[in-house]
Amino acid sequence: MSHFKRLPEFEKEFQKLQKRYRSLPDDLEKFQKILEIDSTGVGKNFTITYHSHKCKIVKGRLACESLRNRSMRVIYAYHDDTVDFVYIELYFKGDKANEDRERVRQYLKNVEKN
Repeated sequence: MSHFKRLPEFEKEFQKLQKRYRSLPDDLEKFQKILEIDSTGVGKNFTITYHSHKCKIVKGRLACESLRNRSMRVIYAYHDDTVDFVYIELYFKGDKANEDRERVRQYLKNVEKN
């Protein structure tokens, strides 16, 4: 059984974007079902940006119905040993060009401490 967690920053972004894109909760649920089948996603819509013995950081495209088949970007961590997924960042490519790499670094720094 997989566990899905959200960083507080992700939760703020999700709440903000949900007001603009009403299908987002359902879209995220569909995304989670894909991750339960294959933890690093399927096809060219998923890219592993970091890999260590503790976790993998993956950038995935979240198909959003409200965007008429365009996609949001989701940055998440997958922990093999605990089968945990941690959502790190959510953004629309039209609003922001790239992920917050400093947030990812900070997350990895915290993971390596524990």
